[in-house]
Amino acid sequence: MKNFIYTLEEKINNGSPINEEDALKIVAAPDEDIYDIIASANRIRRKFKGERINLCSIINAKSGLCPEDCAFCSQSAKNNSEVAVYELVEKEKIVCEAKRAASNGAGRFGIVTSGKGVTPQDLNVIAASIEEITCSSNIKACASLGILAKGELTSLKKAGLKRYHHNLETAESFFPNICSSHSYQENIDTVRAAKEIGLQVCCGGIFGMGETNEQRVELALTLRELNVDSVPLNFLNPIKGTKMEGRPLLPPIEALKIIAMHRFILPDKDIKAAGGRSVVLRDLQSLLFAAGANSMMVGDYLTTKGRQVSDDIQMVADLGLKTED
Repeated sequence: MKNFIYTLEEKINNGSPINEEDALKIVAAPDEDIYDIIASANRIRRKFKGERINLCSIINAKSGLCPEDCAFCSQSAKNNSEVAVYELVEKEKIVCEAKRAASNGAGRFGIVTSGKGVTPQDLNVIAASIEEITCSSNIKACASLGILAKGELTSLKKAGLKRYHHNLETAESFFPNICSSHSYQENIDTVRAAKEIGLQVCCGGIFGMGETNEQRVELALTLRELNVDSVPLNFLNPIKGTKMEGRPLLPPIEALKIIAMHRFILPDKDIKAAGGRSVVLRDLQSLLFAAGANSMMVGDYLTTKGRQVSDDIQMVADLGLKTED
């Protein structure tokens, strides 16, 4: 396995993409091979992304009562979870949270809302928030507002939005097990629309929902085909009241192999460790960068608590890495 991994590394460094079979061997490798895998993934990360780690933070700007039926999501009205419910918060709160994130060291700030999309009124408030964030701080404003059309995305871009976030969640072949209230193609169309108008795109998925290794690779290859800019890798943290509440946590080494596989397939993209990393990786959390990640979500998630931001920044420093300015 060691020689195979090294051969793949050389292939990637020479500019040749790996194929589905190669990627499957990485993610399905025996656990004892993890250190050979992450050694190569780490060198690929350093070659293509350097030694700086970028941090992002989010605000749950509109919470709960989502009409979609995503099986993992505590904000879905079709699930029976205890979650805060409120309409879009005021512009002042969004801007204040963005400035707080910047002071904590985050380079990007995501405005996230529940629901399939946004109303014209909410879109106007979010656009005004992005404009003020852009004018009053150095943090880059991002948004995750569901399935949007080109016109809606264009209005956000004019306000100063640089990157739009929209996860595919999982492979197309597994998606019917996760959601039936919108199609996979609608997700793809949103990603393509954002790319076509010149926005960067942050797009990834959630792992540990019952998908196979083949489907994990399928998702990564789809992301490569779409040429997304940033890939958030979330690990299922089963929440009581959702259809996924009985799912076991992924083993930490399995999560590290998933991170590494994405670095091998997407050598020059931002690979971001996001939701669930603390509960899944546990004491192996600092290995996520060696496994190929060069980005990390910090602070609280949508409906669950995260680690102290200062602890994450200290972890980066202890590894001899630096956060992006």
